[in-house]
Amino acid sequence: MKITKDTMLIDALKMGNTQAMAEVLYGFGMHCLGCILANNETVGEAAAAHNIDEDKMIKALNEACDKK
Repeated sequence: MKITKDTMLIDALKMGNTQAMAEVLYGFGMHCLGCILANNETVGEAAAAHNIDEDKMIKALNEACDKK
């Protein structure tokens, strides 16, 4: 399953290599692991709220998700 703009952020973090995905989010300036909004925002909403290019973030999250 791939992460899309409609994937809940908290669900995205559970889809693969959590450490690698956390590093991606931190790299974009997002500290979502401790944010209460991570439970209620989609990846797309989080990207928009932080002025982040949605497509770049989704691509990076999917790549990180697949890391072993």
